[in-house]
Amino acid sequence: MKRRAQPWLGTLVEVTLADTLGDVATACAFDAAFAAVAEVHRLMSYHDAASDVGRINRMAVGSAIQIHAHTAIVIRTALNLNAVTNGLFDIGCASKLVEWGYLPKLAGKIAETGSGNAANRFSLHIDDADKVRKMAPVLIDLGGIAKGYAVDAAINALQASGVASACVNAGGDLRAFGENAYPVMIRDPRAPAQIAGRIELKNAAMATSGSYFSQKTVRGHQRSALVDCESGNALVDSVSATVQAADCMTADALTKLVLSSADPQHPLLQQFGATAFII
Repeated sequence: MKRRAQPWLGTLVEVTLADTLGDVATACAFDAAFAAVAEVHRLMSYHDAASDVGRINRMAVGSAIQIHAHTAIVIRTALNLNAVTNGLFDIGCASKLVEWGYLPKLAGKIAETGSGNAANRFSLHIDDADKVRKMAPVLIDLGGIAKGYAVDAAINALQASGVASACVNAGGDLRAFGENAYPVMIRDPRAPAQIAGRIELKNAAMATSGSYFSQKTVRGHQRSALVDCESGNALVDSVSATVQAADCMTADALTKLVLSSADPQHPLLQQFGATAFII
């Protein structure tokens, strides 16, 4: 097996190729996979004012902008998940993350981007031409879903490059394809340096979310980078949620549903062809 890793999306993205290609073909496959991840990073980074997310966050209410097809797919998925989960999944959590110091305040005139408004069909509308209109104040962050989409994009690039078997791992968001099974270690959320379980991943995607690395005290309250979008509080329990699905964007997003609901048998999992467990 051959492995390469690069820092993207606030984590280390590792690409593993199981089949043997020539040196040139192998290098091209790695380049294509990382280029796909880099494009998602460029389009969906909260921190980049020129990204689609940065442009949406700086929009005035009532205005509209054209976004890239990749960003449109992620936002449509996010808005649909917000609807079917009754708000448990919400990309409009960015204002909370700014308040708690996990995301920076945006420079410039952003007073319209409210404090805690949900990113739903009433605040953002996206049409068939991939144009987004801001209907109400909202500040979005795609950190809970874009990393999974980036993994899927890298997998698509590898398959287009003729790779027969590979695995992409972006900080706990993984997807594998081909005849090889890839071992995945699940951390113990109560002792993250220890392993609580081992899974063989084959022709599937998997994502794990937990607050164990991001917890901190903010003005006397325990906070994390995971927001309970129903209560507006941080998720700080010493647990993790792991979801397995056909694609990594779905698995990534559904970990937040499982964590927020504390239900690894949530009825929506079956609707999306996913399974889950909590540690």
